[in-house]
Amino acid sequence: MVLATGITGNASVGTQVAKFNAIAEARLAAGPEAEFPEIQAWRRTFSRMGLKPTQYRCASESLLRRFRKERALPRIHPLVDLCNAISLAFATPVAVFDVAQISEGLEVRPANGDERYLTFSGQTENPGAYEVIFADALGRAHARRWTNRQSGHSAVGDTTAAVLIVAEAMHGSASVDIPELVTAVADGLRSAWAVTPETMTLSRLSPRFEFSA
Repeated sequence: MVLATGITGNASVGTQVAKFNAIAEARLAAGPEAEFPEIQAWRRTFSRMGLKPTQYRCASESLLRRFRKERALPRIHPLVDLCNAISLAFATPVAVFDVAQISEGLEVRPANGDERYLTFSGQTENPGAYEVIFADALGRAHARRWTNRQSGHSAVGDTTAAVLIVAEAMHGSASVDIPELVTAVADGLRSAWAVTPETMTLSRLSPRFEFSA
């Protein structure tokens, strides 16, 4: 988890993005993303949730597939571009939420079935009961199928100033890799935005991160 304020849309992250893209390119040169242990672990997790893993993919697998085919990702916002590049390099889902659009925090939990999810095209969906979502106090689903897709409601935009960044992994070396990923995100924030982020690694024994929303 990374919390940061002072985010703007005019930071320069090209050098950092190129560095992480190069790491992803090297990994993909050795084999497709489906063979990465990070991706295989999420595929197993999706299967246990009753989802077909080649129909619903974790966000990092989707990014890696697109990057492998197009050799680049579209530019969206400097912070999103940076986090997408880090997600590619670590083959790990990285979600970036606009804190101002979250009501009273987020909880990763099974859906009741009446939560509302806003797509990036502006349509409203209701996640199925028991689907794993990121839910806030107003019943908004800020992510569907756990690490499959974020909501357009809390997506980073031109007015975003405070962000919550979440990275999650299931593979065997996740306890080592996630702190390295968090460090990469924090270093990127300090370099591009000159901010001091707050970081924390959650676990089964320490499952909460307090932040203002």
